[in-house]
Amino acid sequence: MQILRSKDFEDWLNALPAKSQALIEARVFRIEHYDHFGDTKHLGDGLCEFRWKNGLRVYFARTGARIILLLYGGGKNDQKNDIKKAQVLLERHPCNQT
Repeated sequence: MQILRSKDFEDWLNALPAKSQALIEARVFRIEHYDHFGDTKHLGDGLCEFRWKNGLRVYFARTGARIILLLYGGGKNDQKNDIKKAQVLLERHPCNQT
């Protein structure tokens, strides 16, 4: 599995505490090497989220059979706004253009 990261995702990730970054990077590693996604939810229109019990969310989309695009992240409390932002990022991403 190939993982692509948007600049918005990278900026969000880099602002997190080291422990949260490690949780996310561990999940990304398991996806890349073992195709193990863990707790995920489909949100519609090609958007999905990885979920953690502590409330962390990472919004992503499949852009091909073996390509995942990490769009943005957030927490359970700000989920509505984060989903809207992820949807906009997905619409603007070059992989979504024809």
